[in-house]
Amino acid sequence: MSSFTEESAVTVLGLGPMGRSLAAAFLAAGLPTTVWNRTPGRDRELVERGAVSAATAEEAVAASGLTVVCVVNYDAADAVLRRDAVTAALKGRTVVNLTADTPDRARSTAAWAAEHGVRYLDGAIMTPTTTIGTPDAVFIHSGPRELLDEHRTVLEALGGVHTHLGEDIGRAAAYDVALLDIFWTAMAGYAHALSVARAEGITARELAPFAQGIAAILPPIFEETAGEMDGGTYSGEGNPITSAASSMAHIVQTSEAHGIDAAVMRAAEGWARRAIGSGHGADGFIRIAEILGRTGNETPTG
Repeated sequence: MSSFTEESAVTVLGLGPMGRSLAAAFLAAGLPTTVWNRTPGRDRELVERGAVSAATAEEAVAASGLTVVCVVNYDAADAVLRRDAVTAALKGRTVVNLTADTPDRARSTAAWAAEHGVRYLDGAIMTPTTTIGTPDAVFIHSGPRELLDEHRTVLEALGGVHTHLGEDIGRAAAYDVALLDIFWTAMAGYAHALSVARAEGITARELAPFAQGIAAILPPIFEETAGEMDGGTYSGEGNPITSAASSMAHIVQTSEAHGIDAAVMRAAEGWARRAIGSGHGADGFIRIAEILGRTGNETPTG
């Protein structure tokens, strides 16, 4: 028998793959769950499992004290939340927005929410749909800590770890953008590597075990270079930027010899050359993070 009460009712707006997974996890935990999606028909399986299908978005948000939003971006979220009837229905209620977008969009939405008496918490989901409702799920939140604490029991029905990152409402989105930057540049690099390997007669399955070996060395490098970044040390003792630039040039040459676009690696090599030209050739590669953050042109020092 569920320990949740009527006050634990939750509404989910957005029934894409992630939204459906969120709603399914709430239902599995025994929570009274109302669902709504702009395109009808995606709630059939959820309704069969006990969800209430709302006819309109305003009906959906009025059904619960907590509304969880998970749509494609903040344009889509605004198109729903900022309709007069929905905004009126949300007054005094809580919105937890798990939609991915930029930190500035999170801050502007929070300002809108405050203006209209809507209690607002921003967040992001850092793991795939298959992890939702399991211990492997990872959620990050930012905004009023007391709001997260108030709804923590319900949100923990989604499984995994829920981390509060600070009162700045844009902080979860900032983490999300930075972490997805790692993910998508890594995936782009892997796709490019597979293309180069195939051009040289190496299959993806042949390369994969060695690629996993490369991935395995990254966590300690992340940890070490984080200390260098925060401390401003940028040690290049083991692998200076000059060495990195040389190996990147080899990748560019091999790629272009096969007619493979090397624009991404050319950009990375260009960053390294900028650091070298600024007198940092003996530093470690992570020095480029500082170079990228500068707005003006640097004057070479040697």
